[in-house]
Amino acid sequence: MSAIKNVMRSYVRNAEIDEFLQEELRDAGYGASDILKTPIGTRITVYVTRPGLVIGRRGLGIKELTEKLEKKFNLPNPQISVTEVEIPELEPRIMCNRIAQMVTKGTAFRRAALWALNSIMAAGASGAEIKIAGKLRSERANYEKYRAGVLPKSGDPAEKMVREATTHVLLKMGLYGIKVKIALKDLVPPEIELKEEVGGEVDKAQAS
Repeated sequence: MSAIKNVMRSYVRNAEIDEFLQEELRDAGYGASDILKTPIGTRITVYVTRPGLVIGRRGLGIKELTEKLEKKFNLPNPQISVTEVEIPELEPRIMCNRIAQMVTKGTAFRRAALWALNSIMAAGASGAEIKIAGKLRSERANYEKYRAGVLPKSGDPAEKMVREATTHVLLKMGLYGIKVKIALKDLVPPEIELKEEVGGEVDKAQAS
């Protein structure tokens, strides 16, 4: 049981670190993080759209972030590396945060959702779905969905192709929930596999 508890404790800690990084690096376009425990400490790789904001002038930003992580989560010798996200439009968490920022600045939720949907599809996604829930138009809570392309809902294709993320934003009308699902073309399993026949066998078959 102790081994199981240690694994569960590690998962909980990683989830807390991920939530902390999402808040700290929201302006830098935080997308995800990889946390790896090594014999010399804890190695954390963060994926953002604007690495310069994380690193800071002369590395002061990343040094401050390292100190916060070490103090808040009692991490042994944390080492942070920053990687730029190549296609931000295909990262659900980044698109969630962009929609949240737009509605916070006064953009209508429908316009923000449609803009994000078009951006995702233009970046090469197979399909996408955006769901926004909350007091959208009245005092009664409701939700709206916006879809485009092909988005598997169940089975093996859904597990392999679809990535999703959820975020929340507090507005005057109340709390909005934003959920983004993106299906990636590169992860589509091939339906038909073509095999080349050996030339000699084909020639023999024709000769006979």
